[in-house]
This record gives sequence, C-alpha cells and structure tokens, in this order.
Amino acid sequence: MGIVKISERMHENLRLTSGALSRSINAQAEHWLRVGMLSELNPNLCYADICQLLIEAEQQDTSEQPPAAALAA
Repeated sequence: MGIVKISERMHENLRLTSGALSRSINAQAEHWLRVGMLSELNPNLCYADICQLLIEAEQQDTSEQPPAAALAA
C-alpha cells in the first residue's frame, strides 16, 4: 500500500461521492483509478462497458478462489 497526495478539492469530491455510493473514501478512489486506467487503455469504451469489464474481472477472481468451507477445513 502506498500514499498518494491529492488536492483538497479531489478529496472533498471523493468524500461526497463515497458517501453517496456507500463506499469508503479509499474504495471510491480505487474505483476512479481503475475506471480511469481502463478508459485510457480502451478509449473506445463507454463507462457502462468499463463497469461490465470490472464486474467480469471480479467474477473471474471470485470463481478462482476456493470455497470458504475448504479454507476452514
């Protein structure tokens, strides 16, 4: 984990948005970073397409993890 310096204005935007979307400030910042990175790498995709890619990636990550019961055994 690292520390990223941001402006007061960006922090306020993160604080407001994270509250509205029920995310932590860090989770909101990470979401914006991921969306921004994917936007730069895929300029032809719209926000909805990028969100779909993020959902599909999360589903893959979840399906590759062993079930919780197997971890407890």
